[in-house]
Amino acid sequence: MDLSFLVVVVIITALVFDFTNGFHDTANAMATSIATGALKPKVAVAVSAVLNLVGAFISTEVAKTISSGIVDDAKVTVPVIFGGLVGAILWNLMTWYVGLPSSSSHALFGGLIGATWIASGSSAVHFGTVVQKIIVPAVAAPIVAGVVAVLGTYLAYKITARARKKTVSDGFRAGQIASASLVSLAHGTGDAQKTMGVITLVLITSGSLASGSRPPLWVILAAGTAIALGTYLGGWRIIRTMGKGLAEIESPQGFAAETSSTSVLLISSHLGFPLSTTQVCSGSILGAGLGKRLAEVRWTVAGRMAVAWLLTLPAAAVVGALSGEVADSGNLGVVIIAILAVAAGGAIYAASRRRPVTPDNVNEYPSAPTPAATAATV
Repeated sequence: MDLSFLVVVVIITALVFDFTNGFHDTANAMATSIATGALKPKVAVAVSAVLNLVGAFISTEVAKTISSGIVDDAKVTVPVIFGGLVGAILWNLMTWYVGLPSSSSHALFGGLIGATWIASGSSAVHFGTVVQKIIVPAVAAPIVAGVVAVLGTYLAYKITARARKKTVSDGFRAGQIASASLVSLAHGTGDAQKTMGVITLVLITSGSLASGSRPPLWVILAAGTAIALGTYLGGWRIIRTMGKGLAEIESPQGFAAETSSTSVLLISSHLGFPLSTTQVCSGSILGAGLGKRLAEVRWTVAGRMAVAWLLTLPAAAVVGALSGEVADSGNLGVVIIAILAVAAGGAIYAASRRRPVTPDNVNEYPSAPTPAATAATV
């Protein structure tokens, strides 16, 4: 197998994943600001894109966790990493199509774990690290973010109870510009690093970097640029679900949700925990909905999201394992998987154009969705 060819293919594939991560997760930072009218849709995604790029340069702790923590870099091959990335990309595209804010992070982890396990056995996966830095934070983070958002929302309404409603709304909308921007910055410090970690793992596996190395500057720049470009395109289908589908959000709630998300994400990035931004922000939005008396929370949508979260790791792992197995057969196997992945991605995109979600209709969510209607409209 031509290793140099494969390394180039895998790095490009990693950047494609980073791109899908950007448009898949734009909703995390900007959905509530778009829903409350604090920012115009196109302005929101532009601001988010710039700050995702800036955030990519702030820290590399999460990247190091991925490049040398989840799997044994001495037992991982470049085709295995390629297979894991394919699994993550396809899961991202499928959940984007149905408008479900699943975790791009867990799709990536699942793909890598599945491909590595099949190729090198269970000993090549550091399950202790997986539990400590992925599973436990995945359960705890949305709960913590939700509780903080509940308290923040309650205090926001309590403190402003006697103020004019328009003054309160305008004030919190202005605050949302700052809070949403901080979420985008935090997203860049976490999610862009995950692709940096994968590319660094590829370079370590191929012998281009020493084991335990941090991402080179060009890797940081490439990953930050890819996620920023994806963010700028805007994942309107998921923005609709996060901004209007989960709960009816007013500006005080949006501000509370965004500030709680930022706090949890920045602390986790500093500690090297590769949290799912989607889960943190979803927990915050749900908490903000619960924090306002008589607010409407759509538990059917929340249930669908929870099911997607449970399926993400195993589904991406299965696809990653199959893709890695075929890719490990040689250059022809890599080309076959690449063609199949492109064809599947193209088919999903073509299907999405039948009922497109755009900046013009992103805030038009059915008031009482049924499962069938939701699948058809998002």
